Amino acid sequence: MSISRDGTPIAWFRSGSGPPLVLVHGATADHTTFRVVEPLLHGRFTCYALDRRGRGASGDTLPYSIIREFEDVAAVVDTASLESGRPVDLLGHSYGGWCALGAALRTPNVRRLVVYEGGPSPHAGSAPARGLAARLRALLAHGDREAFVRLFMRKVVGMTPDELAAFEASPVWPARVAAAETALRELEEAPTSESGLDALAAVTVPVLLLLGGETAPVFRIEIEALAARLPDARIAVLPGQKHAAHHTAPERFVAEVVRFLD
Repeated sequence: MSISRDGTPIAWFRSGSGPPLVLVHGATADHTTFRVVEPLLHGRFTCYALDRRGRGASGDTLPYSIIREFEDVAAVVDTASLESGRPVDLLGHSYGGWCALGAALRTPNVRRLVVYEGGPSPHAGSAPARGLAARLRALLAHGDREAFVRLFMRKVVGMTPDELAAFEASPVWPARVAAAETALRELEEAPTSESGLDALAAVTVPVLLLLGGETAPVFRIEIEALAARLPDARIAVLPGQKHAAHHTAPERFVAEVVRFLD
């Protein structure tokens, strides 16, 4: 357990051996989203898979701000660095990638950073984004949390009907439904002078930007916008993949991560 700057406890789960690697999950998820790739990383890294605030074993403090999430991840990085006596690598997926980028500005203990389709949304605050948020908010108000997650996965993540059906049948579905409120607040979080692209351009550590070859256009726009601003970044495309290659192509995903971090 690490304690964030505002006093919120942030839980993490350590496994494997080797240099420290902090894993930061995306929206609706928790640390278990890395359950497929973590065993593949164990021989090379000591993994610290965290639960972001409001999920799993972590606490939560209101009002919500992504800046607090930056501080949360930085706190876990500092813990991992203290335990290992060395700088830490960071891997963030989706919204967790945005959190990881912000954390790299709040601690000197980050060595390298992998971001898989994460960053400030270019459409935040737009009319379509506001409309989707209103629909999702209405579903929560009526207590229809499963419909909320279905709509979120279709419209934000870009899941097909078959992909969504498989997701609903998976053992993680109940936990994703339980985290519905956190997904809404993240969707509504607009970039600011502290969290937007211009702020993140100050990240100077080497960054690998992972992109699925068949992913939704919004994620490609995010990654290309980051690549244009970060001083030391490169894009690696995962052919045939969308927003969940850590599940659908774990060996390829891990190979890209290991190649960069090594």
